Amino acid sequence: MEKQFVIDDLKLGEAWRLFKIMGEFVEGIEGLHDIGPAVTFFGSARIKEDDPIYKKTEEIAALFVKHNFAVITGGGAGVMEAGNRGALKAGGTSVGLNIVLPFEQKPNPYSNIKLEFKYFFIRKVMFVKYATAYIIMPGGFGTLDELFEAVTLIQTHRIKPFPVILVGSDYWSGLLKWINSTLLENNKISRNDFDILQVMDDPEEIVRAVQKVIII
Repeated sequence: MEKQFVIDDLKLGEAWRLFKIMGEFVEGIEGLHDIGPAVTFFGSARIKEDDPIYKKTEEIAALFVKHNFAVITGGGAGVMEAGNRGALKAGGTSVGLNIVLPFEQKPNPYSNIKLEFKYFFIRKVMFVKYATAYIIMPGGFGTLDELFEAVTLIQTHRIKPFPVILVGSDYWSGLLKWINSTLLENNKISRNDFDILQVMDDPEEIVRAVQKVIII
């Protein structure tokens, strides 16, 4: 009988978790549905304010705002902070989608729309759902996770194609070389799959590439 009570308690806990998941989805959709065309920035949370990548992220974000795009980031430090900061300084919509973590992730003060998520997968849905482009700055495992998830969703036609732009040809050249020489050459992906990725360095070129496919 005691074992049955434990099983019942576990089932009840799982059921309540579903309500929490639904609640996060509702909160995210209600918070973001009016933001208009937006670009999502990804990159390292570990860079500091004096890092050239930080400065460049600020510049690109501000430039997107001047062309009537909102800016979405993960709401934390490093590249996320720089993206929100550039957007806010330029007078635009600056969205921070923060994740609750035991370390590293603390909300930055530069977003005028702030949402907090417990579940990574819900936060990822919001990144994709409200993005008209992904701007991938240099980063680590988390950045690569978001990058390849977006590419996979586009490759498999689960979402409408949008620009996925890797910023920093020097930083990304090794990865692209490996994808080309190993994945493409061994028929693990097609040329069309490889072409989902664009590599750019110039902020103006990055904005123009998004504007080509996004009509505001």
